[in-house]
Amino acid sequence: NRPFPWKTLAFGSMLTAMNRCPSLPFSDGPHRMAMGLLALKPEDWIEIDEDYVEYLTEKRRLLADRREEVFWVSRPAEEACVELRDVLIEHLKTRFPVSFRQRGTELTNLLTEETWNLLVAELPPLELASRLVQEDFCVLQADSEGRYRLTAASVCFPTRWILGEKLGRPMLEIHAPVPGYAETLGRPVDRFFSLLKVDKPVWRLNWSLTDSPNLFQPTRPASVKITLENAGQNVYLRVERQTLRRLPVSGAIAFGIRIYQTPLARIAEHPETAARLAAAIRAMPAETLSYKSLDDSAPAIIDFLMGAALSPTGTV
Repeated sequence: NRPFPWKTLAFGSMLTAMNRCPSLPFSDGPHRMAMGLLALKPEDWIEIDEDYVEYLTEKRRLLADRREEVFWVSRPAEEACVELRDVLIEHLKTRFPVSFRQRGTELTNLLTEETWNLLVAELPPLELASRLVQEDFCVLQADSEGRYRLTAASVCFPTRWILGEKLGRPMLEIHAPVPGYAETLGRPVDRFFSLLKVDKPVWRLNWSLTDSPNLFQPTRPASVKITLENAGQNVYLRVERQTLRRLPVSGAIAFGIRIYQTPLARIAEHPETAARLAAAIRAMPAETLSYKSLDDSAPAIIDFLMGAALSPTGTV
C-alpha cells in the first residue's frame, strides 16, 4: 500500500536508461574508453522503483554494521554535505510529493514510514541524504591546485572497490586501477569537473558483470565456476547510473551512483541487447577483462549471450 511514484521493474528502468543512451553502457563496436556524458534534466536526478524499500533496508544494515567501510566525511566537506541534504530534500518533495512530506522541521518518508526532525542532529547530513534514496553519494571538492578530491562519501553499494582506499584522493589516483584511465580520461575529466555548471547536471552509465547478486560488493566474493549451463542464473549485469551536479553554494560536486542489476537470464529475453553485450565483451582488451574479473568466465558468458541472440524466442 506504499505510494510509489510509479510502478516499474528495476530491470525495466535499466533498459529504459540504456535506450535513452544507445551507445551506453556497452556497444558492439571497438572497445574504447570515453566519458559518455549526457545532459540530465534536473527533475530526473533521482530514480525510485519497486526495489526502493529493499535498497534502503540494506543501507540501514550496512550503516549500522559496517559503518567504517561505507561512510566517511572530512571536516572540509561538512558544509557541502548539509547543502547536499537540503538540495536533495527539496528535490524529493517536488519530484515525489506523494512519497515525501515536510511539515515544519519534520520530514516524513511515506515509503519507509520514517520521520526526521531536520533541526535535530539525529543523523549526519550525508547519511540522511543517503538513507532517503537508492543512490549512493560522493562529495568532490577542488583543492588548492584545482584537482577534485573525494572529501565525503556514503557508498553502501560499491562495485569491486574499497572506499577506504579512495579517501581524500584526487580523481586520477582514485581511478588508477582502471586500465587506460590516466592516458585517456585523466585530463578531460579534471577539465570537465572544473567547467561543470550548477544548472547543467549530467549523467552516464557504467557497467560490469558480477557473479553475485549482493548490492555490497567491495571485493569479489567466492563463487562457482561460470559455465554455459549456469551463466544465466549466476552472472549479473550490474549497471551504474552515475549523476554529477554542482551544488550552488559550496561549489562541491555531488556524484550519485545508482545500481541496477539483473541476471543474464533476463538479458537473454532481449536478443539484440544480448548480442551487443556479447560483442562488447569480445572486444575488450585483455587488461580490461582482467580488471573486470572476466578472464576465466568470458568465453562461457559470450556463448550464453550469443545463444540467446540467435534464438528465435530470445532465450537459451
